[in-house]
Amino acid sequence: MGKIISITNQKGGVGKTTTAVSLTYALSEEGKKVLFVDIDPQANGTSSFGINKRTIDRSVYEVLIGECGVRDAIVTSPYKNIDILPTNMNLAGAEIEMVAMDNREGLLKAALNQVRHLYDFIIIDCPPSLSLLTLNALNGSNSVIIPLQPEYLALEGVSQLVNTIKLVKSRYNPSLFIEGVLLTMYDGRLNVTVQVANEIKKYFGDKVYKTPICRNVRLSEAPSHGVPVQIYDRYSRGALAYREMAREFLEKNKEI
Repeated sequence: MGKIISITNQKGGVGKTTTAVSLTYALSEEGKKVLFVDIDPQANGTSSFGINKRTIDRSVYEVLIGECGVRDAIVTSPYKNIDILPTNMNLAGAEIEMVAMDNREGLLKAALNQVRHLYDFIIIDCPPSLSLLTLNALNGSNSVIIPLQPEYLALEGVSQLVNTIKLVKSRYNPSLFIEGVLLTMYDGRLNVTVQVANEIKKYFGDKVYKTPICRNVRLSEAPSHGVPVQIYDRYSRGALAYREMAREFLEKNKEI
Protein backbone atom coordinates (compact mmCIF):
# COMPACT_ATOMS: atom_id res chain seq x y z
CA MET A 1 0.00 0.00 0.00
CA GLY A 2 1.34 3.41 -0.94
CA LYS A 3 2.38 5.83 1.76
CA ILE A 4 0.38 9.08 1.79
CA ILE A 5 2.19 12.30 2.74
CA SER A 6 0.64 15.75 3.10
CA ILE A 7 2.81 18.79 2.38
CA THR A 8 1.29 21.47 4.57
CA ASN A 9 1.80 24.81 6.25
CA GLN A 10 -0.98 27.25 7.02
CA LYS A 11 1.34 30.11 6.04
CA GLY A 12 1.50 30.86 2.31
CA GLY A 13 4.66 31.62 0.37
CA VAL A 14 6.91 29.09 2.10
CA GLY A 15 7.52 26.84 -0.89
CA LYS A 16 4.78 24.34 -0.12
CA THR A 17 3.67 23.67 -3.70
CA THR A 18 7.25 23.85 -4.98
CA THR A 19 8.17 21.19 -2.43
CA ALA A 20 5.20 18.97 -3.30
CA VAL A 21 5.91 19.16 -7.04
CA SER A 22 9.70 18.85 -6.77
CA LEU A 23 9.58 15.96 -4.28
CA THR A 24 7.08 14.14 -6.50
CA TYR A 25 9.37 14.45 -9.50
CA ALA A 26 12.51 13.57 -7.52
CA LEU A 27 10.85 10.39 -6.22
CA SER A 28 9.84 9.46 -9.76
CA GLU A 29 13.48 9.84 -10.82
CA GLU A 30 14.34 7.26 -8.16
CA GLY A 31 11.96 4.80 -9.81
CA LYS A 32 9.02 5.31 -7.44
CA LYS A 33 5.46 5.40 -8.75
CA VAL A 34 3.87 8.60 -7.40
CA LEU A 35 0.40 10.14 -7.38
CA PHE A 36 0.36 13.92 -6.96
CA VAL A 37 -2.89 15.13 -5.38
CA ASP A 38 -3.72 18.83 -5.63
CA ILE A 39 -6.28 19.99 -3.04
CA ASP A 40 -5.24 23.64 -3.10
CA PRO A 41 -7.97 25.62 -4.95
CA GLN A 42 -5.26 27.85 -6.42
CA ALA A 43 -4.29 24.77 -8.49
CA ASN A 44 -0.65 25.85 -8.79
CA GLY A 45 0.51 22.27 -8.42
CA THR A 46 -1.75 21.18 -11.27
CA SER A 47 -0.33 23.94 -13.49
CA SER A 48 3.23 23.08 -12.48
CA PHE A 49 2.82 19.70 -14.15
CA GLY A 50 1.65 21.32 -17.37
CA ILE A 51 -2.07 20.60 -16.91
CA ASN A 52 -4.47 23.38 -17.96
CA LYS A 53 -6.69 23.84 -14.91
CA ARG A 54 -9.28 25.66 -17.02
CA THR A 55 -9.97 22.72 -19.34
CA ILE A 56 -10.15 19.76 -16.95
CA ASP A 57 -13.71 18.52 -16.46
CA ARG A 58 -13.01 15.94 -13.75
CA SER A 59 -10.93 16.89 -10.74
CA VAL A 60 -10.54 16.29 -7.03
CA TYR A 61 -13.60 18.53 -6.58
CA GLU A 62 -15.87 16.09 -8.42
CA VAL A 63 -14.30 13.23 -6.47
CA LEU A 64 -14.95 14.86 -3.08
CA ILE A 65 -18.59 15.72 -3.77
CA GLY A 66 -19.27 12.30 -5.28
CA GLU A 67 -19.81 13.25 -8.91
CA CYS A 68 -17.10 10.91 -10.21
CA GLY A 69 -14.78 8.17 -9.04
CA VAL A 70 -11.16 8.85 -8.20
CA ARG A 71 -9.89 6.64 -11.03
CA ASP A 72 -11.89 8.69 -13.52
CA ALA A 73 -10.28 11.94 -12.36
CA ILE A 74 -6.64 10.81 -12.29
CA VAL A 75 -4.57 12.08 -15.23
CA THR A 76 -1.43 10.44 -16.61
CA SER A 77 1.29 13.07 -16.57
CA PRO A 78 3.88 13.57 -19.34
CA TYR A 79 6.49 12.24 -16.92
CA LYS A 80 7.35 8.64 -16.21
CA ASN A 81 6.02 7.25 -12.91
CA ILE A 82 3.80 10.29 -12.15
CA ASP A 83 0.01 10.50 -12.17
CA ILE A 84 -1.95 13.61 -11.18
CA LEU A 85 -5.25 14.07 -9.36
CA PRO A 86 -5.74 17.68 -10.50
CA THR A 87 -7.89 20.52 -9.26
CA ASN A 88 -9.25 23.89 -10.35
CA MET A 89 -11.06 26.87 -8.87
CA ASN A 90 -14.25 24.84 -8.40
CA LEU A 91 -12.62 23.39 -5.33
CA ALA A 92 -12.92 26.75 -3.56
CA GLY A 93 -16.63 26.11 -3.06
CA ALA A 94 -16.28 22.46 -2.13
CA GLU A 95 -16.05 23.07 1.61
CA ILE A 96 -19.54 24.59 1.69
CA GLU A 97 -20.94 21.49 -0.03
CA MET A 98 -18.88 19.11 2.10
CA VAL A 99 -20.19 20.51 5.41
CA ALA A 100 -23.53 18.75 4.95
CA MET A 101 -22.02 15.46 3.75
CA ASP A 102 -21.59 12.31 5.81
CA ASN A 103 -18.00 11.58 6.81
CA ARG A 104 -17.00 15.06 5.61
CA GLU A 105 -13.54 14.77 7.24
CA GLY A 106 -12.84 11.44 5.55
CA LEU A 107 -13.92 11.99 1.95
CA LEU A 108 -10.40 12.25 0.53
CA LYS A 109 -9.20 9.30 2.60
CA ALA A 110 -11.99 7.11 1.25
CA ALA A 111 -11.13 8.10 -2.32
CA LEU A 112 -7.37 7.59 -2.01
CA ASN A 113 -7.82 4.21 -0.31
CA GLN A 114 -9.24 2.97 -3.62
CA VAL A 115 -6.01 3.63 -5.51
CA ARG A 116 -3.18 3.74 -2.97
CA HIS A 117 -2.16 0.16 -3.80
CA LEU A 118 -1.18 1.39 -7.28
CA TYR A 119 1.52 3.75 -5.98
CA ASP A 120 4.63 3.79 -3.82
CA PHE A 121 3.83 7.31 -2.59
CA ILE A 122 0.92 9.73 -2.74
CA ILE A 123 1.92 13.38 -2.25
CA ILE A 124 -0.85 15.83 -1.28
CA ASP A 125 -0.38 19.55 -1.87
CA CYS A 126 -2.55 21.25 0.78
CA PRO A 127 -4.05 24.76 0.83
CA PRO A 128 -2.20 27.41 2.89
CA SER A 129 -4.87 27.27 5.60
CA LEU A 130 -6.17 25.01 8.34
CA SER A 131 -9.41 24.27 6.49
CA LEU A 132 -11.75 21.33 5.94
CA LEU A 133 -9.70 20.49 2.84
CA THR A 134 -6.52 20.39 4.91
CA LEU A 135 -8.31 18.32 7.54
CA ASN A 136 -9.28 15.84 4.82
CA ALA A 137 -5.66 15.61 3.72
CA LEU A 138 -4.33 15.08 7.25
CA ASN A 139 -7.03 12.54 8.03
CA GLY A 140 -6.09 10.57 4.93
CA SER A 141 -2.31 10.75 5.35
CA ASN A 142 0.27 8.58 7.04
CA SER A 143 2.53 11.55 7.67
CA VAL A 144 3.19 15.25 7.16
CA ILE A 145 6.11 17.21 5.71
CA ILE A 146 6.23 20.83 6.86
CA PRO A 147 8.10 23.34 4.65
CA LEU A 148 9.33 26.16 6.86
CA GLN A 149 11.01 29.40 5.87
CA PRO A 150 13.55 30.22 8.62
CA GLU A 151 12.24 33.62 9.66
CA TYR A 152 10.70 34.74 12.95
CA LEU A 153 7.16 35.08 11.61
CA ALA A 154 7.27 31.47 10.48
CA LEU A 155 8.03 30.36 14.03
CA GLU A 156 4.83 31.95 15.29
CA GLY A 157 2.64 29.63 13.24
CA VAL A 158 4.52 26.43 13.97
CA SER A 159 2.86 25.71 17.31
CA GLN A 160 -0.59 26.24 15.79
CA LEU A 161 0.18 23.80 12.99
CA VAL A 162 1.63 21.23 15.38
CA ASN A 163 -1.46 21.55 17.60
CA THR A 164 -3.69 20.96 14.58
CA ILE A 165 -1.74 17.83 13.70
CA LYS A 166 -2.10 16.64 17.31
CA LEU A 167 -5.84 17.35 17.19
CA VAL A 168 -6.27 15.34 13.98
CA LYS A 169 -4.19 12.57 15.48
CA SER A 170 -6.34 12.39 18.61
CA ARG A 171 -9.73 12.67 16.89
CA TYR A 172 -9.40 11.11 13.46
CA ASN A 173 -6.05 9.60 12.55
CA PRO A 174 -4.09 8.07 15.48
CA SER A 175 -1.19 6.96 13.25
CA LEU A 176 -0.48 10.43 11.79
CA PHE A 177 3.04 11.72 12.45
CA ILE A 178 5.42 14.45 11.31
CA GLU A 179 7.59 12.91 8.61
CA GLY A 180 9.97 15.83 8.43
CA VAL A 181 10.52 19.57 8.44
CA LEU A 182 12.12 21.15 5.39
CA LEU A 183 13.93 24.49 5.58
CA THR A 184 13.00 26.47 2.47
CA MET A 185 14.18 29.79 0.99
CA TYR A 186 17.32 29.33 3.05
CA ASP A 187 20.04 31.97 2.93
CA GLY A 188 22.98 31.02 5.13
CA ARG A 189 24.55 34.46 4.67
CA LEU A 190 21.91 36.01 6.92
CA ASN A 191 22.32 35.77 10.69
CA VAL A 192 18.57 35.70 11.21
CA THR A 193 18.24 32.68 8.91
CA VAL A 194 20.87 30.75 10.84
CA GLN A 195 19.40 31.74 14.21
CA VAL A 196 15.86 30.77 13.32
CA ALA A 197 17.03 27.55 11.63
CA ASN A 198 18.78 26.61 14.88
CA GLU A 199 15.57 27.27 16.82
CA ILE A 200 13.63 25.06 14.41
CA LYS A 201 16.20 22.29 14.84
CA LYS A 202 15.93 22.57 18.63
CA TYR A 203 12.14 22.28 18.39
CA PHE A 204 11.93 19.43 15.87
CA GLY A 205 15.26 17.67 16.41
CA ASP A 206 16.14 15.03 13.84
CA LYS A 207 12.86 15.64 12.02
CA VAL A 208 14.58 18.52 10.22
CA TYR A 209 16.05 17.43 6.88
CA LYS A 210 19.79 17.97 6.63
CA THR A 211 19.33 19.39 3.14
CA PRO A 212 17.93 22.96 3.13
CA ILE A 213 16.36 24.41 0.01
CA CYS A 214 18.26 27.61 -0.71
CA ARG A 215 16.81 30.59 -2.50
CA ASN A 216 17.06 29.87 -6.21
CA VAL A 217 15.57 31.82 -9.11
CA ARG A 218 15.02 28.64 -11.13
CA LEU A 219 12.59 27.38 -8.47
CA SER A 220 10.55 30.55 -8.93
CA GLU A 221 10.65 30.42 -12.72
CA ALA A 222 9.78 26.75 -13.29
CA PRO A 223 6.03 26.96 -12.46
CA SER A 224 5.47 29.68 -15.07
CA HIS A 225 6.75 27.23 -17.67
CA GLY A 226 4.47 24.45 -16.44
CA VAL A 227 7.27 22.06 -15.54
CA PRO A 228 9.03 20.82 -12.38
CA VAL A 229 12.36 22.51 -11.68
CA GLN A 230 14.23 19.31 -12.58
CA ILE A 231 12.90 19.64 -16.13
CA TYR A 232 13.33 23.41 -16.33
CA ASP A 233 16.96 23.38 -15.21
CA ARG A 234 18.20 19.93 -14.29
CA TYR A 235 21.42 21.13 -12.67
CA SER A 236 20.15 24.22 -10.87
CA ARG A 237 20.76 24.49 -7.13
CA GLY A 238 17.06 24.00 -6.50
CA ALA A 239 16.82 20.83 -8.57
CA LEU A 240 19.92 19.35 -6.93
CA ALA A 241 18.69 20.23 -3.43
CA TYR A 242 15.32 18.53 -3.94
CA ARG A 243 17.05 15.42 -5.31
CA GLU A 244 19.19 15.28 -2.18
CA MET A 245 16.17 15.88 0.06
CA ALA A 246 14.31 13.06 -1.74
CA ARG A 247 17.21 10.71 -1.03
CA GLU A 248 17.01 11.63 2.66
CA PHE A 249 13.29 10.96 2.53
CA LEU A 250 13.81 7.55 0.90
CA GLU A 251 16.51 6.64 3.41
CA LYS A 252 13.86 7.00 6.12
CA ASN A 253 11.41 4.97 4.05
CA LYS A 254 13.63 2.08 3.04
CA GLU A 255 10.82 -0.45 3.37
CA ILE A 256 8.87 1.17 0.52
